[in-house]
Amino acid sequence: MCGIWALFGSDECLSVQCLSAMKIAHRGPDAFRFENVNGFTNCCFGFHRLAIVDQLYGMQPIRVKKFPYLWLCYNGEIYNFRQLQKQFGFEYQTLVDGEVILHLYNRGGIEQTASMLDGVFAFILLDTANRKVFLGRDTYGVRPLFKVLTEDGFLGVCSEAKGLVNLKHSMSTCPKVEPFLPGHYEVLDLKPSGKVVSVELVKFHSCKDEPLHAAYDTVENLPAGLDLETVKNNIRLLFENAVKKRLMSHRRIGSLLSGGLDSSLVAAMLLKLMKEASINYPLQTFAIGMEDSPDLLAARKVAAYIGSEHHEVIFNSEEGIQALEEVIFSLETYDITTVRASVGMYLVSKHIRKKTDSVVIFSGEGSDELTQGYIYFHKAPSPEEAMEDSERLLRELYMFDVLRADRTTAAHGLELRVPFLDHRFTSYYLSLPAELRIPKDGIEKHLLRESFQDSNLLPKEILWRPKEAFSDGITSLKKSWFSILQDHVDLQVDDLLLEKAAEKFPFNPPKTKEGYYYRQIFEKHYPGRADWLSHYWMPRWIEATDPSARTLKHYKSATKE
Repeated sequence: MCGIWALFGSDECLSVQCLSAMKIAHRGPDAFRFENVNGFTNCCFGFHRLAIVDQLYGMQPIRVKKFPYLWLCYNGEIYNFRQLQKQFGFEYQTLVDGEVILHLYNRGGIEQTASMLDGVFAFILLDTANRKVFLGRDTYGVRPLFKVLTEDGFLGVCSEAKGLVNLKHSMSTCPKVEPFLPGHYEVLDLKPSGKVVSVELVKFHSCKDEPLHAAYDTVENLPAGLDLETVKNNIRLLFENAVKKRLMSHRRIGSLLSGGLDSSLVAAMLLKLMKEASINYPLQTFAIGMEDSPDLLAARKVAAYIGSEHHEVIFNSEEGIQALEEVIFSLETYDITTVRASVGMYLVSKHIRKKTDSVVIFSGEGSDELTQGYIYFHKAPSPEEAMEDSERLLRELYMFDVLRADRTTAAHGLELRVPFLDHRFTSYYLSLPAELRIPKDGIEKHLLRESFQDSNLLPKEILWRPKEAFSDGITSLKKSWFSILQDHVDLQVDDLLLEKAAEKFPFNPPKTKEGYYYRQIFEKHYPGRADWLSHYWMPRWIEATDPSARTLKHYKSATKE
C-alpha cells in the first residue's frame, strides 16, 4: 500500500506542484521520492512508500535495465507475479511484485497486462519510446485512483483526490477531478510538449467473468457440477486460496475482527494458513467497540476459539464524534452510511499503527455485496433481482465499502487485504444459480455459512450469527451509534437549515440532519466536489430515508426493538 502521484504537461513549476503530492504522505510513511522524466521537463512522478516487499529495491518509479524507456508507479499487490514469471520465463531484476507489469507490457501490450494481473492495483505506466501513458485500476477498485485531465492536455493522477484538488494550472475554471473507474485501463498519447491526449478507455474485466489469469492460478480446474456438495467444496477451496495468496508480505500480518461472519472467517482461515506456512509470530486480531458492545463480545469468543493474540480498542461516544471531521477528510465522501461505519475502522487503525507492529491488515469487506448479506435482501422480489443488485453493489464498491476500508487504514499507513474480493472467488460465486445465493430460512448468506458448517473453523453460534446493522455492532447495548449520532447532529443542524438543504446543495441534497452535517464538513474541505459521490447508499425494495438496517422491520423483529 503506497501513495502514487504523477503529472504530465504541467504549466507551473514542478517544485510548487509537488506540495500537492505531500497531501497523501500518510499512505507511505517509510520513504518518499520525487522524480522528473528525462526529456520531458514538465512531467514527474511522486511516490510515498510503505515497504511491504523488497526493502532494498522497492522504491518507485520502477525502472529496470532491460526496459530503460519504461517508468512504472503503482500501488497494490500482484499475487501471481511468481506464476507469471514461471509461465513466461520473465527475468526479474528486483523482488518487487509490480515489476511483472513491465514484463507483461513488453510481451503483449497493455490489454493483456491488465487482464493478467491477479491482485489489487492502481498503476501509471509511461513508455517514452512509444510516447504513451497508461492508467489502470483493479476490478473492484480496492486500490484508489483519481485523475484530472484538462482540455489543453494537462494530466494529474493520484491515489487520493486530495493530491489533485490544489494543483496549479492556467485555466479560468477549476479542473474536474474524478475517480478512475475500476476494471478499466486508459491509453493516452504523450506529445513532445509533455501534454497528453486520451486515446481510449477500455473495460478489461467484469466481476462476473472468469479472469484471464485463472489459467495460471495455483488452484487448477475446479470440479464441475452444481450439486450442493461440489459447490460448497469449491467455495471453501477458492476462499482458502484467496487468503493464502495474500500472505505475501515482509511485514507483520494482522486481522480486523468484529465477531461477525465475514471477519471471523477471514481471521480463522488466516491463522490456519499462517501456521501451515510456519509464520513464526502469533496472529494479532483487533476489535473495536464501546464497553458492552455485541462486536467486542463476539470477537472475544472467536479469538479464544481460533487462538489469536487479541486486542480490544474501547472508545466512547465523545471520541467517535470528535473523529468525524478527520474521517470525512480522509474518506473524501459525505455518504451517510460510509461515514458512520468508518469511525470505528479509523479509530482501530489508529491504535494498530501506534501500539503494534502489524502493518498488513486482513478484513472481510466485499462479502455482503457478493453473498447478499445486507438485511434488505430478505425483501428481494425474486432471486434474479437479488442477483442483479448484488452485481450492482460490487460495481459500486469503490464509492462505498472499499473506499471506507482503504482510506481509514491508509490514513494510518496500514495496508488492507480483502480476500472476499479475490477475482477467482467472486467470479465463481457469481456464476452460481441465482436461487442458491438468496437468503434462506430467514438467514442471509446462507450458502456461505453452509459451506463452512463442517469445517470447524468457527464456533456454530458465530458461523450463524445474524448481521448487525452496519456500525451498530461496535456500540453499547444501552445506546446505539446511530442514536448517539442523531442526538449530536440534532444540536448542530436546525430545522430551517434542513428545509433549505436543496437550495444550498442542489446536487445530492441531504434529506436528514445527519446527512446535512456530513455534507457541511465535506464542502469545507472539498468545496464544489460533491459529484465524487453519484448517489447515497440506500437499501432497495423498501421505502427508506435512512441507510441503517435499524429502520428495517426484519432487523427490528430480529433484535426485538
